[in-house]
Amino acid sequence: MTTPDARGSFDRPADPSITPSPWVMGWTAMVRPGGAVLDIAAGHGRHARALAQAGFAVTAADLDVSGLADLTCEVVAFDLEAGVWPFAGRSFDAIVVTNYLHRPHFPHYVQSLAANGVLIIETFGKGNENFGRPRNPDFLLAPGELLTAFAPHLKIVAYEHGAEFSPRPAVRQRMCAVRA
Repeated sequence: MTTPDARGSFDRPADPSITPSPWVMGWTAMVRPGGAVLDIAAGHGRHARALAQAGFAVTAADLDVSGLADLTCEVVAFDLEAGVWPFAGRSFDAIVVTNYLHRPHFPHYVQSLAANGVLIIETFGKGNENFGRPRNPDFLLAPGELLTAFAPHLKIVAYEHGAEFSPRPAVRQRMCAVRA
């Protein structure tokens, strides 16, 4: 039997044809048609590709952009943890963050959302250490952590935290919120 870690991670899959997250794609219906979307830690671009194909003006950002060479959208190679937010002064109709957690960016996500902008986050939660990577508690959200961080600034539309078993066993936390 293949262990969860042997199948690759969600963000840097061995198989670049892994489909976009249903959570992410489902909530993009709330984003202004043709709007500017920022895909943080875009990995191989599964969301950037799908969002560009859906007609959004996508900016895909990651440290390693080698898997994004075929994209026709804006690609930004940047160390997102270098201490400087590379999108200061820009606003986006949506920000998508999957399988990435850098808590110092939480205020930047809020500040970079346009009015009625949508923040869609899906990453790992506490309990994931029982299934595979990440195991480091610094990279796992506590139950309700996204709600605590964003509810004072954004209108929470949907939130989940729990175990799932497809595409691999994991504990995930998801949130969709709007800058009203």
